[in-house]
Amino acid sequence: MMFASYRPILSLLRGTAFLLAATGLHGLLLPLRGQLEGFSTASLGLMGTAWAGGFVTGCFFAPRLVRRAGHVRAFGAFAASGAIVALLTGLIIDEYIWILLRAFTGFTMAGAFMIIESWLNEKSTNENRGAVFGLYMMVTYASIMGGQMIVAGGDVKSASLFMITGILFCLSLIPTAVSTASHPKPLQDVSLDVKGLYVNSPVSAIACVLIGVANGAWGTLGAVYGARIGISTAEIALMMSLVVVAGAAMQLPAGRLSDKTDRRFVLAGLAFGAALFAIALFLFEPRSGVFVIVCTAAYGAFAYTLYSIAVAHANDHARAEDFVKVSGGLLLLYGFGTMIGPLLAAGLMGWMRPESLFLATALAHLCLAGYTLLRISRRAPVPIEDRDAFKTQPAERSITPEALRLDPRRKPETNG
Repeated sequence: MMFASYRPILSLLRGTAFLLAATGLHGLLLPLRGQLEGFSTASLGLMGTAWAGGFVTGCFFAPRLVRRAGHVRAFGAFAASGAIVALLTGLIIDEYIWILLRAFTGFTMAGAFMIIESWLNEKSTNENRGAVFGLYMMVTYASIMGGQMIVAGGDVKSASLFMITGILFCLSLIPTAVSTASHPKPLQDVSLDVKGLYVNSPVSAIACVLIGVANGAWGTLGAVYGARIGISTAEIALMMSLVVVAGAAMQLPAGRLSDKTDRRFVLAGLAFGAALFAIALFLFEPRSGVFVIVCTAAYGAFAYTLYSIAVAHANDHARAEDFVKVSGGLLLLYGFGTMIGPLLAAGLMGWMRPESLFLATALAHLCLAGYTLLRISRRAPVPIEDRDAFKTQPAERSITPEALRLDPRRKPETNG
């Protein structure tokens, strides 16, 4: 009986897994192939900026397209567009075309993820919403990592990995195309109140932009860094995956610590920790694949935990009914940061050396730590008894504001 109630959700999660695997594979394949083709560092950075720009734009405009075409047809169009773009990037090896196509991919993926997330929200209840959210987060991390690891078993120089990406995008269509589930409610429009977010929590608003700068730089150019220092493709794929996995594993202990003290101290400490590992990588220039993987995973444990702490701190100051508005706004600020990060890191890498990627991330993290410490002296913390318990939060660009309606911290609805 319990399994039957989860069957429609599991079907949607299968489609989600294929979509995220395709996204993870394509996102790692492009910088590696671009590096082999001799694309400029600036162009490789612009691909990340274009994807983030397209994704944020899609969050604003995709709901209108879905209302016009319906969920199933819109999802089919978005996923098919992802497959077409993946195949085009394998056919047309040109850095400027790729930048344009990455922006289009970001837009279509925002729409596809918003549809899936709204569908999951519609099929969950107030009683199982936390379990559904947890399953979605597990599928998100596992599928992105699985897609990235496909690169380790393929040939970056051939067209085969582009074809596999297209196949994965097409496979994501099947669960929704054959589903008999009723259509969810229309997607809600996304809005951004920067002033309101800053008034609610200056630390969280500034932090999310800076975290986006650092994570956007790493997510776009981490593979380029790995290729330029000479580690193998398999090691690069493992490195990129473990950075995010280490951050996911670190969220719970860091979050529990933040429940017992001023979250801003934890935020500043994590930012200093990420900056410390980044500076060490910049100064010591390791070349051993194993050592690089260990050091970058340690970096990720600090860097990819920051976003969750920042969101938790913001929601300590917000009303319960404003959770989706505040968290969604912070997610968009994070997205704007991911547009800036690749440009900053690409400029430093082109000017100096591959390890300058970590100089860019360290700069963002040190600014975050310094500003957080400054704000601690300006505003008293929220009393511990007035806070909600910490919940893990993804810091991936593949998550849209629609996913926040699944979060168990959202104010319950009477009708599910």
